[in-house]
Amino acid sequence: MNKIRDCINKFIFVIGAVLLTIIVLTVSWQVVSRYVFNSPSIFTDELARFLLMWIGMLGTTYSFGAKAHLSMDYLHTFLHPSKVKTIKIILPIFSIIFMGFVMVWGGTLLTLNTMKQFSPILHLPMGLVYSILPMTGVINIFYFIGYIMDEIKSEGSER
Repeated sequence: MNKIRDCINKFIFVIGAVLLTIIVLTVSWQVVSRYVFNSPSIFTDELARFLLMWIGMLGTTYSFGAKAHLSMDYLHTFLHPSKVKTIKIILPIFSIIFMGFVMVWGGTLLTLNTMKQFSPILHLPMGLVYSILPMTGVINIFYFIGYIMDEIKSEGSER
């Protein structure tokens, strides 16, 4: 499970780095075309907006996979280790339910419902732009299942 998680994280990291490079080049071109050539590029704003959404979602997914997401574990210091272990199993279950309903199910509906809507400048189906939601939702669910399995396999709780 850890090897698969590491491979997915490396893939997400590479895709995120490529998208970040593209957004930097896009925004740089926008600045140059506007202030140097006095002729602003029309596609850069829309492309940067779409890329920012994808980078944000991929970054969040990457942080879940690397276990680097924000966590409020201060309360764990006051609880008995068995209760901490229970909490570390229950919270990912709630996250799986949330990801399943909001990102996967809702994101799939959003993607399918907007496939016939096209962006004004790039003429991309908006469903392609929104498809990042169910994709990252599925990956996040995989990560949370891994968290649960790791916690069940662990001997004691780490404080």
